[in-house]
Amino acid sequence: MIFVISPAKSLDFDTPPVTAEYTQPDFLERSAVLVQRLRELSPADLSRLMDISDALAVLNVTRYAEWAPPFTPANAKQALLAFNGDVYEGLDAASLPPAGLAWCQQHLRILSGLYGLLRPLDLIQPYRLEMGTKLSNAAGKDLYAFWGEDITQALNAAMPQSGPAVLVNLASEEYFKAVRPKALKARIVNCVFEDWKGGRYKIISFYAKRARGLMVRYAASHGLTQPEGLQGFNVDGYAFVPEISDADTYIFRRRVEA
Repeated sequence: MIFVISPAKSLDFDTPPVTAEYTQPDFLERSAVLVQRLRELSPADLSRLMDISDALAVLNVTRYAEWAPPFTPANAKQALLAFNGDVYEGLDAASLPPAGLAWCQQHLRILSGLYGLLRPLDLIQPYRLEMGTKLSNAAGKDLYAFWGEDITQALNAAMPQSGPAVLVNLASEEYFKAVRPKALKARIVNCVFEDWKGGRYKIISFYAKRARGLMVRYAASHGLTQPEGLQGFNVDGYAFVPEISDADTYIFRRRVEA
């Protein structure tokens, strides 16, 4: 069973990592191709392409100018500890015991516009490149064309050699579009988190993102290897709702005014 999550725009390269263990991204040579393409862009070009402020554009032009393998603990940081958004606050990887980090390294993958697919302990250098960015390249008009089936085949390779192959989707729609379901040799289980607001249950982005991280933490803490174990998730007031769930979609709800 493999879980996939999205990366985060916010990064933390200042806090020292809680582990000295690390691995290298599998697609680093492909990442270098994208970096070279990005280096062709001025700050103004980048601002328009990514719809970001001038200050952020200058920051990222600088990042891509300085981006350089080989990655080491001196110039890079483990992905799971470097990303710092809502999902990662829920996951709180820095407080996981070594066994929890080891579980994540085996069962968790992070989709990335620049790095393709990351293991949690893969070293990364600072960047910003969302998967939905329409960056033209030799393969086509955007990053979905650039990555093609590479991410999907890497997920296939990560599946356990024994037992059922299951992909638990905890990623955003933008990032999961980089996975090709028809080429994926696994059953896909989607987890949906809804909160009660305005007289009905709905997905509230901030809470749903945090819940995705909490779900990964729950799975890591319990050493889960089967998707059915996720139905016991009862963190932060969420509970599995079997009557509206099915084999492919697990729905979790909480009745807390958000």
